[in-house]
Amino acid sequence: MRQWTVDAFAAQPFRGNQACVVEPMAEWPDAAWMQTLAAENNQAETAFLTTTDDPARFGLRWFTPALEVPLCGHATLASGHVLFSELGLAADAVVFDTQSGPLTVRRAGEGYEMDFPAQPPRRVAIPAGLTEALGVEPQEVWASTYLVAVLKDEAQVRALAPNLVALEAVSSAATGGRGNVGVVALAEAGRPYDVVDRFFAPGSGIPEDPATGSLHCILSPLYADKLGRPRLRFHQAYPGRGGDLHCEYRGERVLLGGQAVTVADARLRVAP
Repeated sequence: MRQWTVDAFAAQPFRGNQACVVEPMAEWPDAAWMQTLAAENNQAETAFLTTTDDPARFGLRWFTPALEVPLCGHATLASGHVLFSELGLAADAVVFDTQSGPLTVRRAGEGYEMDFPAQPPRRVAIPAGLTEALGVEPQEVWASTYLVAVLKDEAQVRALAPNLVALEAVSSAATGGRGNVGVVALAEAGRPYDVVDRFFAPGSGIPEDPATGSLHCILSPLYADKLGRPRLRFHQAYPGRGGDLHCEYRGERVLLGGQAVTVADARLRVAP
């Protein structure tokens, strides 16, 4: 079996977010085997694909080193990239059947565009313990599948060094979810992006994620409303890497755009 490592939401190697994509299979292997391989890969996500009767439609599941997740943007982008660029899929678009419904990846210039479900957040009071866990007081807090803390400026976002154990506990109690938190602020003047953010995901076994598509399903409706326009440029400021996403909010859906680069092509010597 072949496996590729892809940097997603990146225009060059060693940026964006890493995902492993396993060669499409005829049927799902045992979930425990997929989880073990994901732990072995130790990337934010390992993507598994199954074929269908339609050559441009696949099943798709995502595993972090710790658990299976219901939605993952960068590993979906990486999967589309592998099918188009490594396996020669001739279609203009590919559809993935997932736990979050059908997700589409289209070719778009030098990169790709994904069609994902929007997850508009609701504003909430600052949860007890969040300021202490972050080390800075948020200006606003919003909740959806993740907790989102709006900070004063880009400098605060970039300098943040939260207490991840405390952050997981506060977010899990506030959302009923796994305990993951996005932080966000408007970009400094003159930046080539509108909004800067980071994503801490200790509840999914990832201390900090370098580029997170699912987070921007929340941030796109939030900042489309704040800035009064549907098209926005986001920069996820993971230290030393960083990822870039172009997003368009369309009511119930969000279009997520970005590039991807293959950095490794491996042959697995194990099989399900």
